[in-house]
Amino acid sequence: MFHYISKSLGTPDTLAAIDLGSNSFHMIVVKVDDNNFQVIDKLREMVRLGAGLDKQKNLTPEAEQRALACLERFGQRVKSLPQGAVRAVGTNTLRQVKDSRRFLRLAEQALGHPIEIIAGREEARLVYLGVAHGLAAGNERRLVVDIGGGSTELIVGDGFRPRHMESIHMGCVSMTRKRFEDGVISEKAMHAAELTGAIDMRPVKNEYRSAGWQMAIGSSGTIRAIGKVIKEAGWSDNSDVITASALEKLRNALVQAGTVEKIDLPGLSVERRPVFPGGVAVLRSVFKALNIDQMQVSDKALREGLIYEMLGRIHHEDVREATIRTLCKRYDVDMEHARRIEATARKLFAQVAPCWGLIDREYTEMLGWAARVHEIGLTISHTQFQKHSAYIIANSDMPGFSRQEQKVLAALIRNHRRKISMDTVQELPDSIMHCVLQLCTILRLAVLLHRSRSLIAQIDIRLSVSENTLQLQFPVGWLDSHPLSHMELKQEAKRMKAAGFKLKVD
Repeated sequence: MFHYISKSLGTPDTLAAIDLGSNSFHMIVVKVDDNNFQVIDKLREMVRLGAGLDKQKNLTPEAEQRALACLERFGQRVKSLPQGAVRAVGTNTLRQVKDSRRFLRLAEQALGHPIEIIAGREEARLVYLGVAHGLAAGNERRLVVDIGGGSTELIVGDGFRPRHMESIHMGCVSMTRKRFEDGVISEKAMHAAELTGAIDMRPVKNEYRSAGWQMAIGSSGTIRAIGKVIKEAGWSDNSDVITASALEKLRNALVQAGTVEKIDLPGLSVERRPVFPGGVAVLRSVFKALNIDQMQVSDKALREGLIYEMLGRIHHEDVREATIRTLCKRYDVDMEHARRIEATARKLFAQVAPCWGLIDREYTEMLGWAARVHEIGLTISHTQFQKHSAYIIANSDMPGFSRQEQKVLAALIRNHRRKISMDTVQELPDSIMHCVLQLCTILRLAVLLHRSRSLIAQIDIRLSVSENTLQLQFPVGWLDSHPLSHMELKQEAKRMKAAGFKLKVD
C-alpha cells in the first residue's frame, strides 16, 4: 500500500504532525474542530541529526540511534491514531543522507507511521502556510524566515499564498560545524560565519529585497531562542520582536564570551547553547542581506503548516491538484486526450481495485495525475518521451508533493509505454513496489486503448484480475474491427510478462 500518502480520513478527531529537523524533532497533536484545530500536546527533542552526517553523507550510528530512540517515544504518543492521521516529514539532513531508504524503513518502524522527505521549496511553502495562519488577517506582503539546523527557508507572500520561495543551505547546525566546530567564538570566527552567510544569501538577495514585503516574520526554535535571550538581557521590551541593533548586541556578547562553554545568557537553554552562535550568525546574515530593521517572532512553523495541509486535503482543497493543472498548462498538454485516458484508467481501476486491495482514494488520484501529465516530455522530444516526462516530474519543484510521491508519479509515467523499467520501481520502498506495478499495468492499458487519439470518449471493456493475471474483455467483434489495437495488445502481453504479469484478451 502507499503507506506514506495521506489517506482520505473523512473528519478525524485528532491529527499529529512531526518535523524531523536537522537539529530538533518536533511533534504536535491537535484536536480537530471543523476546519481548525486546537493543540493538545507538544513534544520536542534535540536530536542533532545534522551533526551526525559525515563527509560521505552517511548518518553516524550515534546520530541514527538518537533519532530512532526519539521516534520510538513519539510513536508511543501516536500509536492509537489511524494511518493517515499522522504526517511526519524529514527536511535538510534527510534530503542529503545517502541511504535514506534504509533509515526511513527503521524510522517508520520506530514511529509506527509513514515518513516523507520533502524538498526545500516544499518545506518553505509549508512553513509559510503555518506562519500565515497564525497572523492577523491583512493584505500586507510578508517576508517569512525560518532557520533550521541545515537550511534556512525564505518566503515572501500575501495572505495564504506564497509568491517567492527559496531554501538556502545554511542553518544553525551546519554553520556551527563550518565556523565554530572547535567551540571558539572569536571575532575572526564570527566574521567568517557572517561572511559565509552573506555568500549564501547573495544569489537571492536582490530578488528578496525587491519583492515588496512590508513586514518580516521569523519562525523556528533558533529565532524564538534569540528573541527570548534579547528580551531577558534587556535589549528589547518584547520577545516577539528582534531588532537589528539588539541582534548586534547579542552577536558582540557571544564574541565577548569567547567559547561556547562560557556563554552565559539569560533565557538560553543548555541544549541549544552549542548551535546558538551559528544560528545568530545566520540570522545576522539574513538581516544584513535583506536590510531588515526588525522581525516579528512567530510561534507557528512547519508542523502547523503540515496540520493545515492535512485539513485542506481532508476538505478536498488539495494543493497537489493545482500543481498538476499548472504542469499541464506549462507543458501544453493535450487535455482532451489526457482526460480520455484518465477516464479509462479510472474505470479500469474501479473494476480491479477491490480484488487487488487498492481501496484508498490516493491510489486513483495518483493514477489520474499520471494520466494527465504522462506526455509532458513531448516538449523535449517524441523519442523516448516517457523518460523525459518522468525526469521532469522527478526533478521539478511540485508544491504539495513529497519526494516519495514524485518518485511514484515518475515511475508510473516512465513505465506507461514500451519496456517496463524495473530499476525505476525498485528505487521505491519495498512495501509499495508491487502496488506501483499494478497501477502501471492499468495506465499502460488506458494509454494503449487511446493510442489512435480518437475523440470517442470511452471504450466498453471489462477488466478482471486474479493475483498477477489480467483479463480484458471487449464487445463482440471489437477486436476484429480494430486489428491494430489487437496486435498492440499482443505485444503488450509480452512486455507485461517480463514484469511478472499475464495479460489475456477476449
